[in-house]
Amino acid sequence: MRVGELARRTGTTVRALRYYEAAGLVVPRRLHNGYREYEPIAERMVAQIRELTALGLSVEETRPFVESLADGNTEPDVCPAALATYRSAITELQKRIGTLTAQRDALDARLDAAASQVVKLGDAGVSDPGQLVGTRMPSLHFYGSDGRPLDLGALGSGRTVIFIYPLTGRPGVDLPNGLSEIPGAQGSTEQASWFRDHHSELLRAGAARVYGLSAQSTGYQRELVHRLRLPYPLVPDPRLSLAAAIGLPTFTAGDMTLYLRLTLIVLDDVIEHVFHPIAEPASHALEVMRWLVRRKETK
Repeated sequence: MRVGELARRTGTTVRALRYYEAAGLVVPRRLHNGYREYEPIAERMVAQIRELTALGLSVEETRPFVESLADGNTEPDVCPAALATYRSAITELQKRIGTLTAQRDALDARLDAAASQVVKLGDAGVSDPGQLVGTRMPSLHFYGSDGRPLDLGALGSGRTVIFIYPLTGRPGVDLPNGLSEIPGAQGSTEQASWFRDHHSELLRAGAARVYGLSAQSTGYQRELVHRLRLPYPLVPDPRLSLAAAIGLPTFTAGDMTLYLRLTLIVLDDVIEHVFHPIAEPASHALEVMRWLVRRKETK
């Protein structure tokens, strides 16, 4: 068979077959016209090379197995050279596992040492977030997930809803250790989704604008906005600037310091109401909407 057909049958590339040929493992015979012609056994040889390299052997280490096939053996594993190669590969793997285990243990020790030095802000902030009512929002400048500048001290006229959450997960990325043990720490993604689903209703109920704010980076927040198709921007505050300015409560999970969950209603740049604690993050948007409706009706 020609090189293209062998590549197709074995699921490899012509370039890989040329490499095997250069190594003297799968060598075709030359026809009078100069073309390479592979014997049928070449298909098994290539399959053997690919199977063994997938297990961690080098191409050169597959030589005794390929040569055993070339000699007509139907079981290429059953030969002294093949067994010796297995033993050598296993010994090398054990050495690498030992080295990697030592590196992991050293990294774990350094992580524990670094995490123990993280400032614990669990008791920081006001003891009762309700005391923040009447506090003027500080002039803190951020860029939202939509790329627009935002000054928390100049949000504009009307009521602004700012739901503050610990963090949201990202597919394939583990949450920090200890987060599940913190009451109310989980549920941020569902909360963001409910504010999305009821965004237009919140605006009709009296909210001029809605923001989400957390200590996560802009990259994390933009990923969430894109994935959930959020109609409102998220605000990154990785330095916990708002917490430092007005005493918002925070907590530590693993080696991360995060905001405790609460929601601020800001009217003309002054905190009018604080929702805390929030028992059901997923349905909290309805709680906010009912509050806005009541305020609208009492005017």
